[in-house]
Amino acid sequence: MIQTIDHLIIAVRDIELAETNYTKLFGMPPVWHGAHKELGTINSIFNFENTYLELLSANGQGPGSVFVNYVLEQNGEGLAGLAFGTKDMDQTLRALKTKANGIYEPSIGEGQNFLDHTIRKWKTLFLPPKLSRGLFSFVIEHTEGELPPQPLIDETAVNRLDHVVLKTSDANGFITIFRDVLNIRLALDKTMDVSKGRMLFFRLNKTTIEVIEQNNNESRDKLWGLAWAVKSIAATRDRLLNDGVDVTPIKRGLKENTLVATVKSHTHKVPTLLIEHTAYDRLNIIVSFGRRTITLQAAYDHKSVRFADYTIGTNWSDDTIS
Repeated sequence: MIQTIDHLIIAVRDIELAETNYTKLFGMPPVWHGAHKELGTINSIFNFENTYLELLSANGQGPGSVFVNYVLEQNGEGLAGLAFGTKDMDQTLRALKTKANGIYEPSIGEGQNFLDHTIRKWKTLFLPPKLSRGLFSFVIEHTEGELPPQPLIDETAVNRLDHVVLKTSDANGFITIFRDVLNIRLALDKTMDVSKGRMLFFRLNKTTIEVIEQNNNESRDKLWGLAWAVKSIAATRDRLLNDGVDVTPIKRGLKENTLVATVKSHTHKVPTLLIEHTAYDRLNIIVSFGRRTITLQAAYDHKSVRFADYTIGTNWSDDTIS
């Protein structure tokens, strides 16, 4: 029924500024810049290996413009929509009608790329608020045309979505929606030792929907943050810092064999993580110079060795290792 996380939507006030900022963040330009005339919106799209990201702004009159302006008024800029992909809308519609009430017929959409004048068409099935727990969410089938492919990129660019993060006070509610209704695989249901909060991982097309249950007074569910996979987090971080983007130092991720860093600017209020899946083994190398010692933690894949971090021993100055 549902095959992919088709795309994610970020609501922004200034589409040109957001496009500039995300071009810096991703290390590549958008592949699509167009409008939904009947909806009163304008968009900019970045394409990745497993999904695409749509920056969306109001640009006229229509239901889309009303939605974007409402989101900006209530929450400010940020992650605003989650779209699931299907290859067979008719089959998806029939399946959903057997599992949930309030399912309406799909609508037809069309967009033109201002960059090369190509046209795409699609069918959209909006999920009712009761089913989506108030999150703006829908199922889409692309029926005509395609997005231009991801441009040629180097190792510093973002190449795929690793996971999207949702926050809730009721994890069981999302098990009902994602697993029982949309038939998305629940890969993990775990209570975290540190926060004592519950965490769910739903897996779809090698991409994770991470649902974090918080025990606080906030009852509203919300789309929260994005984690982007990169080939070399060190190289990506260097590029971003050189472009004036604020990025935290690299550290080990909670998941084994990952390195992570948080992007602190240029995200239009979307909590954003960079992640590298190293799949490396680790070893300690101790180098002694008389009374001076340095311990290097190296990561290796049986072909090469690279240093992940290091600790300083007696009488050693904090010099940079290259």
